[in-house]
Amino acid sequence: MTVARIATICQGRRFHPTVEGNRAHVLRLLDLALCQEPDLVCLPETFTTVSVPLEHATEIAEPVPGPTTDAVAERARAHGCYMICPIKNQREGTIRNSAILIDRQGQIAGIYDKAQPVTSSFDYTVFESGVQPGTADVPIFDVDFGRIGIQICYDAGFPETWQRLADKGASLVFWPSAYNGGFPLQVYAYLHHYYVVSSARTDSSRIIDPLGQILHQTDERHNVIYRDINFDYCVCHYDFNHSIGDEIMAAYGARVEVRSDRDSGHFVVEPRDDALTIARLQHEFGFEPTAQYHQRHRDAYAELRAGRAAPAQQAAHGNRPMHAKW
Repeated sequence: MTVARIATICQGRRFHPTVEGNRAHVLRLLDLALCQEPDLVCLPETFTTVSVPLEHATEIAEPVPGPTTDAVAERARAHGCYMICPIKNQREGTIRNSAILIDRQGQIAGIYDKAQPVTSSFDYTVFESGVQPGTADVPIFDVDFGRIGIQICYDAGFPETWQRLADKGASLVFWPSAYNGGFPLQVYAYLHHYYVVSSARTDSSRIIDPLGQILHQTDERHNVIYRDINFDYCVCHYDFNHSIGDEIMAAYGARVEVRSDRDSGHFVVEPRDDALTIARLQHEFGFEPTAQYHQRHRDAYAELRAGRAAPAQQAAHGNRPMHAKW
């Protein structure tokens, strides 16, 4: 399966003074998201402990598995749905700000420990009241519909870990957070040509496509959103490809979605029918991903910089016009 329904929630600034109160509120939103029959739901960063008046992370960190992951895992198992459950957790003698990946059977499938926790002391000796940073070599997770990565909140300020997820082949990066995130999330989506899905504690969780376009977002009245995503997609440059969108729409209609971003000179091709593949469409219409288009240029530049002539390349577009429809 490559098509998956991805849901995310927003805590909506509704915080409680106890772990139990925060957990109950977010679980109600999770139950609403599960009514949409998603394949994966993402919850906000450390949603159980926000506003709880304790001074050190050890006082509120949970074990894994523990009360919160157990409650989420029960729902994952009952609905056959993946979950991303971010909590402060205590394991192996350290406190982590973590996103726990729970699989469709309710089992813990992986853990991402926030690589860059933010300082909570003026001298940068304590982070998030005692949280230890995770590894800078951020993990990737293979689920049954694609390859996903996770970043958390302050990780948004560190482009290198987002790049590592791209290098490892992520098609979607989840970003549970304490705040909305804003434009940088669109930048990461565009630069790396993957989806970014946020889950905020504030007021706006978002689904951002590989062109950097916001497809859907929550607000103060609407706390749950979802999108059906085909992980078999292709981001293309318009050079040599100005007619591709028209040709695909004429041949396949609603079975393939073509979304355009004229300002960046890109479009994305995403089958809406799981029977169609990007490889088939590329072969039929003769187009390549932007990453390959860029690499062709890098290869040519290397030859020229070495004092050699750039060898002729045979690209999928052949001799089509570069800046016009044909």
